[in-house]
Amino acid sequence: MPTPRPPFPPSTTDPTHAAVIRVLTYNIRSQRDDQPALARVINACAPDLVLLQEAPRFFRWRKKLSRLAAATDLVLLSGGAPAAGPALLCSLRATVLRTEDVLLPLTPGLHRRGFSTAVVRFGPSAPLGVLSAHLSLDGAERLTQSGMLLDRLAALGVEHAVAGGDLNERPTGPGFRRLAESLQDCRTVAPWGGADGENTWVRTEPHSRIDAIFATRGVEVLACGVPHGLPGVRESDLRAATDHLPVLAALRIPPA
Repeated sequence: MPTPRPPFPPSTTDPTHAAVIRVLTYNIRSQRDDQPALARVINACAPDLVLLQEAPRFFRWRKKLSRLAAATDLVLLSGGAPAAGPALLCSLRATVLRTEDVLLPLTPGLHRRGFSTAVVRFGPSAPLGVLSAHLSLDGAERLTQSGMLLDRLAALGVEHAVAGGDLNERPTGPGFRRLAESLQDCRTVAPWGGADGENTWVRTEPHSRIDAIFATRGVEVLACGVPHGLPGVRESDLRAATDHLPVLAALRIPPA
């Protein structure tokens, strides 16, 4: 009999005015797969923030993202075409302080990349910087972009931040290691879901972890992993929704 998973921490505000939030990062392959399955997975995860990669960015991209937000009772915060693919969704629990989409330098012959960023607040907790990223397939460019990610987080001007996305690299890669040296790799700090909560690629037979959530040191990581076995998350939906598996983290944001 498999070992039962512990309950995943719910979103809440505790008596100290710290906020516990759920953050989901998800490469959605431009919504080219089973969109109802994608919405069901997101809904079951009950996230406060969704960090998307490969969001629609061409014809009618805003309408497509808005439909996904409506289907998941979330709000389109930023990203899509202006960020070359990354995007942010948030729940109505979030107070949005500001947003910014950033295009990274274009390397000839490679895809344009960017960051979708925001600063939000959950109730009386401290402001939280948020960044969604999809790093390059090219190793040298990917390493440079990991440094740009850290610089962009610092430029948000807040003490606490969360970043996530498709890194196109395993934890042993130099770009992933650079991020993990400066930030908390949430899956490593508080793994949830056992061994099958680790790998995110490919959807039919996951064999590597290339999607991750990171947090600054002042954020408490309560749990992080692929949401296998989370109530409402069907394995058939995970396989049908896109070619990546999502990563869900529960984080405690300190009071202001």
